Amino acid sequence: MRPLALSALAAVMVAGVGAFAATTEGFTVFTTEGARRASVERDPRPIPDLEFEDQDGRILRLSDWRGRVVLTEFIYTRCPTICSELGQAFARTAEMLQQPLAGDELLMLSISFDPRHDTPAELADYARRHGADGTRWRIVRPRSTDDLEALLARFGVVVIPDGYGGFEHNAAVQIVDGNGRLVRVIDYTPVEAAAGTVRSWLND
Repeated sequence: MRPLALSALAAVMVAGVGAFAATTEGFTVFTTEGARRASVERDPRPIPDLEFEDQDGRILRLSDWRGRVVLTEFIYTRCPTICSELGQAFARTAEMLQQPLAGDELLMLSISFDPRHDTPAELADYARRHGADGTRWRIVRPRSTDDLEALLARFGVVVIPDGYGGFEHNAAVQIVDGNGRLVRVIDYTPVEAAAGTVRSWLND
């Protein structure tokens, strides 16, 4: 290969490596979910102050809990697999974080992205199955489709119909700080590690 061609090839390779490094946060992430987590840690995202309806039919806003850390998960109540696992992990997390929950430092929020099906009655049934008390752990749905879309976009949660009446979606626990900003996205298992991360955040 001629020297000029070699130089051109080298330039293309260097440019490609640079672009790959930029899109993978310096080679540290290789998935969209990894990029979401890195982006949130680097640049916390303000969450819109939207209205929710909970399992008891109460109308609530995120600003109602300003000053408290809010752990969130996104679910739909008919989900037979990952949402059930997520709900069980959330319940175990609640057990491990009883003190900050009881002290009003922390709130847990399960948000349905299937509000058409997930009426307050369905939310209440999900709450009973997983032990959500309706005070420190609430099951909610956005009150409008526009609000739901805005919320999913800001959290970076992807929801795709699976063709069988259910949904594929990314599953994680999101930490919203007392100023209403999404600040961390963490794995929901192992539960001990998730609870430890939350405790560390509360103690910062």
